[in-house]
Amino acid sequence: MSTRIFGTDGVRGIANRELTADLALKVGRALGLFLKQNQEDPLVLVGKDPRLSSDMIEASFSGGVLSSGARVGLVGIVPTPALSLLVQEYAAQAAVMISASHNPIEDNGIKIFGANGMKLTDDEENRIEEFYRGLAYVGPRFPAALARFDLAPGRYLAFLRHQAPTKLTGLHIVLDCAWGATSPFAPALYEELGFQVTALNALPDGSRVNVDCGATHPQLLAETVLRYHADLGFSFDGDGDRLMACDRLGRILDGDTVLCAYGLQRLAQGTLPQQAIVGTVMSNLGLELALARSGGRLLRAKVGDRYVLEQMLESGAVVGGEQSGHIIFLEMAHAGDGILSSLVLLRLMEETNLDLSELGQELVRVPQFLLNVPVERKELLFEDPAIQEAIFLAEERLKGHGRVLVRPSGTEKLVRVMVEALDHSEAEAAAKELAELICGRLH
Repeated sequence: MSTRIFGTDGVRGIANRELTADLALKVGRALGLFLKQNQEDPLVLVGKDPRLSSDMIEASFSGGVLSSGARVGLVGIVPTPALSLLVQEYAAQAAVMISASHNPIEDNGIKIFGANGMKLTDDEENRIEEFYRGLAYVGPRFPAALARFDLAPGRYLAFLRHQAPTKLTGLHIVLDCAWGATSPFAPALYEELGFQVTALNALPDGSRVNVDCGATHPQLLAETVLRYHADLGFSFDGDGDRLMACDRLGRILDGDTVLCAYGLQRLAQGTLPQQAIVGTVMSNLGLELALARSGGRLLRAKVGDRYVLEQMLESGAVVGGEQSGHIIFLEMAHAGDGILSSLVLLRLMEETNLDLSELGQELVRVPQFLLNVPVERKELLFEDPAIQEAIFLAEERLKGHGRVLVRPSGTEKLVRVMVEALDHSEAEAAAKELAELICGRLH
């Protein structure tokens, strides 16, 4: 792993190679020591997705927390956003999710929420890093016993029920749970709410999480919606913090489309604080233009849901998200939640009396070409003069009618190249030229 243990979304790596049991134990101990600065007997909730490596990391991490003299409460398999809610429900000092979200099945990760239900700030992560790298520590002679919070998932379900539409029922909905953490929750909830459910990949099978399914492969959802003539479909990722939707026509609705539909409705009602939605530097220019036509604004944050949340808190905006389907509805929750986002879409349909296929039509996308370039040395991206000169020249060519964004992935050995231009062929050519250079220089 890199010299810094925290990336853009917690600690991640290939399980048992980069994210080892030893590393997990030390991160748990560091978190416990950090929390004990302000709380004599802190409580840390620990949840997980069903990946095969999650049990190992849960056990090691929990042991590290206990060794620091803090307490641990296990909540089992839950979606990541459940922990953002539960940390406040149980007045815990932190909640930790063992998951690599949408990443490949061999990866795993450690995501940390603070007592406020929000992911840690850079400063808080830096303090934990200091403990991780710091002093030898002798813990209490008798650490706390491991506790199991078996009723915690029920509290999360109760929250979701409260957000559900009240009149819209009977629709045929396809749910792709990606063999992940939404499997015990989404199908049962939707059936309870009176919908006809066709569930795909809806067992917590740790050997297949995200494999050719879920929010990272929404084509399966679209094919199934069309095959069964369903009314719509929802697809989640392995830890349940993302949503991709599909209408009856097989059209995929990503995060930009959901933000557009929701934002325009709130603008029409005059109820969108600051007349603003927070996106990222990756949000399509078409979203910005659609909001502007109705008197709204798109504020752009760095890629990563915690940076979206920071921008929301700074600006007073109450909704923000990413193309990838990670959307935060701050009036309801402090974290992106795929199931919650799907319920919000249904409530939007109920409120507007529109079909999902009619929502978000105002978003006319500017052609955007994105390439993920596998590299070995992504950390050298900004230090390579040839790459930086090529990026500058591409920006100059597209000035006034396009954008260039080149950034290293925070969780994988990739460099992401995005070029946006009014002409798709121009965007594609510029992106491929940059990708070829980056691959050769950083491989």
